[in-house]
Amino acid sequence: MQINIKATKIELNDAIRGYIQEKMDMLEKYLGSVAVINCDVEVAMDVNSQQKGEIFRAEVNLNLPGKLIRVEKTEKDLYKAIDKVKDHLIRSIKRYKEKRADKKRKSGDKNIV
Repeated sequence: MQINIKATKIELNDAIRGYIQEKMDMLEKYLGSVAVINCDVEVAMDVNSQQKGEIFRAEVNLNLPGKLIRVEKTEKDLYKAIDKVKDHLIRSIKRYKEKRADKKRKSGDKNIV
């Protein structure tokens, strides 16, 4: 899976890039035969909405056939935000595949009469 990684207001070093790549590669076992059209990952440090401390945001746009899955999470730790995004993406991918399977089952039932 080709992943486009973007960093806003933080330095994108090899450790962060490797961590993101590792977590996104874990999604491939849940995707199975579903082809990923595009995967965009953005990590950023939000400076507007908090009173003190750093808040990190991780966002993933996963473009699948017929569906765009977008997940955004914020945390005080960048790595936790990335983990939360991955966990939520897993749930969303499972839901997407279940709906696809249900549509195939329903379309198959119409032919049986």
